[in-house]
Amino acid sequence: MMMAVGLSFALPTNVHANPALGSAAIQDSLSTSKLPQGVAPKEKVFVFTGFIKYDLFADTRQVVNAREGLVSIYPESRDYDADGRDINRGLNVNMLSIHSRLGVSANGPIVFNAQTSGLVEADFYGNANSHFSDLNGLRLFNAYIDFRWQATELRVGQDWHPMSVREFFPNTVSFSAGAPFHPMSRNPQVRIRHTAGGFSITGAVLSQRDFTSTGPDGPGSHYLRHAGLPNIHLQLQYGRDTAILSGGAGIDHKRLIPARFTVNAAGERFKSNRSVSSVSLIGFMKVKTDRLALTAQGVYAQNGYDLLMLGGYAEKLTTDNFTGEKRYANLHVVSLWADAATEMGGFQFGAFLGYTKNLGAGEAIGATYSRGENIGWIYRASPRISYTVGAVGVALEGEYTVAGYGTPNGQGKADRSGSPVANFRSLVSVKYVF
Repeated sequence: MMMAVGLSFALPTNVHANPALGSAAIQDSLSTSKLPQGVAPKEKVFVFTGFIKYDLFADTRQVVNAREGLVSIYPESRDYDADGRDINRGLNVNMLSIHSRLGVSANGPIVFNAQTSGLVEADFYGNANSHFSDLNGLRLFNAYIDFRWQATELRVGQDWHPMSVREFFPNTVSFSAGAPFHPMSRNPQVRIRHTAGGFSITGAVLSQRDFTSTGPDGPGSHYLRHAGLPNIHLQLQYGRDTAILSGGAGIDHKRLIPARFTVNAAGERFKSNRSVSSVSLIGFMKVKTDRLALTAQGVYAQNGYDLLMLGGYAEKLTTDNFTGEKRYANLHVVSLWADAATEMGGFQFGAFLGYTKNLGAGEAIGATYSRGENIGWIYRASPRISYTVGAVGVALEGEYTVAGYGTPNGQGKADRSGSPVANFRSLVSVKYVF
């Protein structure tokens, strides 16, 4: 018996929707969940998709970044030489095409009365996080399998963390997608979503791979693995992306074991199960009309390092003198951002605004395992304009980011002895979608 295979090539209509989301919208369009239960589609449909993206960007100073500066997080602090000149100040220019992406999506057979489908995407960011030793190397972006029933969807594989809410992403041109204000992470996971009326509830268990926590050994997924408990997330949403008003809220739990053993003053080793547990909260909303889309999110994050946010955790000053075992405290961060977008003809206009504040640990601490522990706050204003003709889009974005540096006060908060440091990034992007 021969199986008919249909090949289909799809072209997204919005070239400048945030490219971090990839071809998920195309994959979602393949859903055949409206078919009668137990009836398989007559053809297997593959959709090959992707884009070629060129980015030219310039910064007015050095920035804390990833992948040769393509992902800008915040400006570096001042670093003065013997003559009093700031070493980190000065124009930096780079061009990259590593953000280009390839993907394939396919529907599958009816399994357990559910329509199956899958998506796999890869880009050229490379897999090494230090020294960019394999920059331009092929890297897994997202890869998951969907099982869709009439009101329930089960997703297994690698996808965006539920804190990075897919339907409520900022529409920035930059691949940083609003980091460190907006949670940014992709994780291997099992996620189930059930819809009833205008509401949907999502539960997920996740591990870490590309975006990991940090600790005494540096960044890595082993702190979560050693805890024996996956990252757990629960989320409630109201309304669909096509609705005038939609939104939701979520709660996230993560448990890490920073050290499996400790060493006391005599050099003796002792097994340790001391952990640090964190709880993070999100709330998000969108107002969408024919002319304007306004998206906003608020985040309270404990130990948000793996989400590309400020913060992490720290060692408490209390230590077991016999075993050398440490206790840990979360570093707390709040973040707010909003994104507005409109379209006129072939032109798209938008702006992103973000603010995040380091709240510290609230108690005396020692060594920290975190991002930006000497920063009190950061804000960003980022206007953009793009023009689309068919499959080709050209975009220009300005990104003004200011970080308030200071000296940590012993409780994980930076005092006001420092002064703000600013960077302005100019970004030009050319993109061809196929």
